[in-house]
Amino acid sequence: MAVFEYQGFDSGGKAVKGIIDAEGVKSARSKLRKQGVFPTDIDEQSSGRGATKGKGLNVEIDFGKLFGGGVSVGQISTMTSQLSTLVGAGIPMVESLTAMIDQVDNESLRIILAEVRDKVNEGDSLAKAMKGYPHVFGDLYINMVSAGETSGALDVVLQRLTEYTEASVKLRGKIISAMIYPVLMSFVGIAIVGGLFIFVIPKIRKIFDSFGADLPFVTDVLLGISDFASAWWWTALFIVPGTYYGYWRWKKKPENLEKRDRFILWLPLFGRITRIVAVSRFCRTMSTLLASGVPILTAMTIVARVVENKVIEKAVNDAARNVTEGQSLAVPLKASGQFPPMVTHMIAIGERTGDLEPMLEKVADAYEQEVDNTVNALTSLLEPILIIGMGGVVAFVALAILLPMLNLSSLSG
Repeated sequence: MAVFEYQGFDSGGKAVKGIIDAEGVKSARSKLRKQGVFPTDIDEQSSGRGATKGKGLNVEIDFGKLFGGGVSVGQISTMTSQLSTLVGAGIPMVESLTAMIDQVDNESLRIILAEVRDKVNEGDSLAKAMKGYPHVFGDLYINMVSAGETSGALDVVLQRLTEYTEASVKLRGKIISAMIYPVLMSFVGIAIVGGLFIFVIPKIRKIFDSFGADLPFVTDVLLGISDFASAWWWTALFIVPGTYYGYWRWKKKPENLEKRDRFILWLPLFGRITRIVAVSRFCRTMSTLLASGVPILTAMTIVARVVENKVIEKAVNDAARNVTEGQSLAVPLKASGQFPPMVTHMIAIGERTGDLEPMLEKVADAYEQEVDNTVNALTSLLEPILIIGMGGVVAFVALAILLPMLNLSSLSG
C-alpha cells in the first residue's frame, strides 16, 4: 500500500486535507468518497520526497514540510510505547503498524510507518524495515528491536526503548530549560549595549565636542568604543558566518574534534557537566542494550557514538577491544582516566556478581540526578554573573558620561 496526500471538500463544502493509505490513486479516491470527502488533488507521498513538487515555474514549496517535517525524540517515544502495547496484546505486526499509522499525528512519521509496514508485509523483519530510516531510528533503536524479535520479547524491548527515550528527553529538557534564561539574558544584554554604543553615544559625543576641551580618560575610552562600533558594526555580518564556516571546516578533521572535546572536558564547570552527561548516557544506554539481549560488543559500539564526545568515545572503543580479548570492562575504563572512580568501581562489582545491567542503571540514575543538581547550580551562578556584568557596563557608561558633566564649568571655560 502507498500513502497519498489529498485536498478536497467534505459533504458540507468545507475544505479538508490529510493523508490516506491505499493501493493506488483510484483506490484512494474511492476510500475518500466513502468517507464523504470529494478530493480535488491526490499526490503519492514517500519518506524520501522533499518539501517541493513540480518543475520550473510550476514548482510548489510546502513550508510545513520544509521547516516542520522532522520527527522528534518525544514523538518516537510515544509511538514506541503505543506499539509496545499493541504487540504485547498479541496483535500481528502489520495490523499494529496499520493502527499506529492512524494514531500518529506527525505526517513524516506516518509516511515512514506506512513504508515500514509495507516492507514487513513483504517479509522483512521490523528491524530490517526500520534500518532504511537512520534519521528516525538510530543504531540503538534498530539493534534493540532486532534483539527483541530474536528473543521473542519485542513488547518488553519496546517498553525499555520507551523508558530510555523518555529519560533522554527528560535529561535534554532539563539542560535546555536551565540554559534558556542565561542565554536569553546574554542576547538581550548584547543587543541593548550594542544599540547604546551605535545609536545613543554618538549623539552624546556631539555635545562633548561642542565643549572643545579635554575629556576624562574613561570618556575617551567610551567614545572610542562607540566610534569603532558605529563605523565597523557591519563587519559582524561577515565575521560571524566566516567564523562559523572556519570552525565547520576545522572540525571536519577527526583529530580536531578530539582536541575540541578534550578542551571542553578541561573547562572547570562546563567540562564537569559534559563528562557526567556522557557518563550518564554511557551507563543508561549500556544497561538498556544489555538488558534487551544485545551482545556486549555490539552494545559498546553503539554506546561509543551515543556519548557524543570523541575523547570518551575513544576510551569506550579501547575498552571494547580489551573485552574482545576476554578482559574486564572496568579495568580499561579506569585506565583511560575519563570515567569517575565510582563508575568503574560499580561496573567491576557488576561484572563480578553478574548484575552489570542493574549496576549501570543505578549509576545512570545517580549521575542524572547529579546533572540536574550541577545544572541548577550553574544557572544560579550565571544569573548573578550576568547581572554583575550588565551592572558593570551600565556603571562604566554612566561614569563616562557623568564625569564631563560634573566638570562642565571647566570644560566650558
